[in-house]
Amino acid sequence: MEKVLFQFDTDPQPSAFDRVVAVDSGVHHIFSYGGITPGNVVPLVHGCIFTRGSKDLKNTAIFIGGSDVTAGEAVLAEVQKHLIPAYGLTVSVMLDSNGANTTAAAAVRAAAKHLDLANSKTLILGGTGPVGQRVAHLLAKLGGHVRIGSRQKNRAEEVAKKIQDAVPGAKVEAVATATSSDAPAALAGRDLVFACGAAGVVLLPKKIRTGCGTLKVAIDLNGVPPAGIEGIELMDKGAVRDGVICYGALGVGGNKMKIHKAAIAELFARNDAIMDVEAIYAIAEK
Repeated sequence: MEKVLFQFDTDPQPSAFDRVVAVDSGVHHIFSYGGITPGNVVPLVHGCIFTRGSKDLKNTAIFIGGSDVTAGEAVLAEVQKHLIPAYGLTVSVMLDSNGANTTAAAAVRAAAKHLDLANSKTLILGGTGPVGQRVAHLLAKLGGHVRIGSRQKNRAEEVAKKIQDAVPGAKVEAVATATSSDAPAALAGRDLVFACGAAGVVLLPKKIRTGCGTLKVAIDLNGVPPAGIEGIELMDKGAVRDGVICYGALGVGGNKMKIHKAAIAELFARNDAIMDVEAIYAIAEK
């Protein structure tokens, strides 16, 4: 039976990128819908689960995307409400709005090549954004100590509380990174730093980075110059700069694409998987 992927995109125009990746992942048919909200998704969910017998539903899956991660999370929650597991009427669902889950998984896996993340001490710059929150969640789940940096400390505190609620025992701390004087204190004692902020903004100047004697790994996820971590190049993939192992956005991007494709393929291995950031990271670990 042919594999059918329903693409639920919260943007008006469904992502061409996500459609191409689905094709390259072995999907036979992609039914793409834009402008998806919790209010209009229910008939589409019913179309997914009522058209094939329960034994064949592993050949149907849902991908939730779009540029707004919060909107994607709301759609995922609504989709789950209308699956009927008691009768086997479920399909696997993957959330990757704005590529946040697959990017975070790839970035954390890059760090895991060089550090014991259960004992790591991390600073996440731009930690309140979609990718930053997911990197923080994964690192907290793995047992490390995580500082969530933001220009608005109250926003970082909100994210820290959210992670503590989701990950019992999480070691997370909110720090302000609004001024140049904040950065050295935020970075002090850290062995790992991520830049997950808005494109075109230098979050960590080179003079501050090189002044941190404990730093071992730096990962910049900003794909638009200038780099979020000054001195890191887009193509860096384990490059050593000033004694620190560095990854740029494109250096992480290759593995992100592999994870994305593997996750799409995994959707069709069963009919009841819900693939958010932890499930996608588990695939990345393979």
